[in-house]
Amino acid sequence: MLKTPKLVMIPGPTPVVRSIQDQMARETVAFGDPDFVADFAQVVADLKSLWKCGGESFVVAGSGTLAMEMAIANITRKGENVLVCSNGFFGDRFIDLCERKGLNVDVLQARWGDSVTPEMVENRLAQKDYHVVTVTHVETSTGVAAPVADIARTVRARSGALYVVDGVAATGGVEETMDPMGIDMLLTCSQKAFGVSPGLAMLWAGKRAMEKRAALGRIPESYVDFDKWLPIMHDPAKYWGTPPVNLIWALKESLRIMKEEGLEERYARHARQGALVDAAMEALGFSVAARKPFRAPTLSVYLYPEDPGLDDASFRTTLAEEGVQSAGCLGEYQGKGFRLGHMGNIDKHTLVSALAAVERACSKCGYQPGFGKGLAVLQEGLAAE
Repeated sequence: MLKTPKLVMIPGPTPVVRSIQDQMARETVAFGDPDFVADFAQVVADLKSLWKCGGESFVVAGSGTLAMEMAIANITRKGENVLVCSNGFFGDRFIDLCERKGLNVDVLQARWGDSVTPEMVENRLAQKDYHVVTVTHVETSTGVAAPVADIARTVRARSGALYVVDGVAATGGVEETMDPMGIDMLLTCSQKAFGVSPGLAMLWAGKRAMEKRAALGRIPESYVDFDKWLPIMHDPAKYWGTPPVNLIWALKESLRIMKEEGLEERYARHARQGALVDAAMEALGFSVAARKPFRAPTLSVYLYPEDPGLDDASFRTTLAEEGVQSAGCLGEYQGKGFRLGHMGNIDKHTLVSALAAVERACSKCGYQPGFGKGLAVLQEGLAAE
């Protein structure tokens, strides 16, 4: 039997389109090559412009977790107070990271499938002075999107704290603007909504964040120190650490694709298609874990129908055999469903193929919602676009 290629539909890495792959396959040049220096400078400028940042943007070799470390390292000193607003597994990651730095951490925890709200943040800010407030924009363990703009307004109105947004599973797929929204620090990585292979950490630091960095003086960290990287971001011909040349080219192509589509349309597309996939899965009898006001447009957590119950390992194995690589659930949802990404440069053909594979996997696992039941919802929605 002909082997079925797998569509990578996990919450990241996401599918990498051919034009971005081509940049990865280019012959690597010296990091001081004038053409590469110009390309790198264009990437840094585009990041600042597209995300409306009057401060600085940074692109370094690393993961989203490194970007989290970099954000905290450059705006805090030991003994300061941090409020972590967590909607799940990855929001909690800030806790250990901050505690290791000797920060005093309080956690505002939402129920799984729900989000921390501006009202919750306001109540906590009234009780204590904080130096930093962190929020995860899209929580990949629950499929929840936090109301980051509303929370930003609350933080600015009620506190002098710096506002840090983890945009790992949101940036490039959900609207985020630095200065207009009042975000002091935004962090993300390359392999999610940007549709680039893993390996790049990106950060935007607003003017208030950069002022705090200057006030800190020398910090204990080296690789993630803004002061080490800022000269390179201003002039990529300078050297601190070797840049990942081909990944920078890939990111440049990703940004070209974004500019060609237009960020407003890109955000609208993610919202439309995310809602369509959710509706199609609900038509098949699955439940969306995130409450409707907080459903993320970039990924979803789908809980199995209770009657008949589907075995998690068996279903996801069968789904992979049918051509879709999904991700298992974490925390409270572990074994109760699966996670499906629908972000980045995923097109209509991919979405239709993925839903068809889900329907086949259901049938092969003994669950019979009816062929075409979910696809009809998806197809009708896509045809109306």
